[in-house]
Amino acid sequence: MIEFKNVTMKYKTNGAVALDDVNVRIDDGEFVFIVGASGAGKSSFLNVIMGQEKVDEGFVRVGPYSLGKIRKRDLPYLRRMLGIVFQDFRLIPKMNVYDNVAFALRVIGMSERKITKRVRYVLKLVDLSDKADNLPNQLSTGERQRVAIARAIINRPRILLLDEPLGALDLKMRKEMQIELKEMQRELGITFVYVTHDQEEALTMSDNIIVMKDGVIQQIG
Repeated sequence: MIEFKNVTMKYKTNGAVALDDVNVRIDDGEFVFIVGASGAGKSSFLNVIMGQEKVDEGFVRVGPYSLGKIRKRDLPYLRRMLGIVFQDFRLIPKMNVYDNVAFALRVIGMSERKITKRVRYVLKLVDLSDKADNLPNQLSTGERQRVAIARAIINRPRILLLDEPLGALDLKMRKEMQIELKEMQRELGITFVYVTHDQEEALTMSDNIIVMKDGVIQQIG
């Protein structure tokens, strides 16, 4: 599903190396963690997958797309393969839960009948069916996190990218969300790429762990 071969990427601002000769393969349906301290290259790894950063050397493939050769007109199709969950949720404050989740489907012109069916399904999946009419400021932190996850999976992505998604939650809620994410992996067959600094979380949930330091992969297993 994702393959990096001899990938080196430098920051455009100062020329510092963000990724240094990275080689990794992530198979379809795997739950993979990227762990390491701040500055290890974890977010750069995700940015390359999203097509937000171009590499200076090497080869990157995401699904059917070779990112070094991808045409500008194909970038939207690449991004439709991806669901993305950030730590700060990025919900639209004036939209209720239903409309936040439905937004991406409306952008691509899906019919309201199909949108209703899809939104009801994912809200049930994240246990938020009774919160569809609530605004984000009427939700708990954990509920807002669930909305962000529902929004990320509404397009039925083949790959779900998660950047420290549970960092704002208390321990009890983190444990509950960990269980739910694993259930989603089994039910939906999505490939998960999950960035965290929490090694215990990675050991609990992962099929595979990639350990990074200073842009270099130190260990995979």
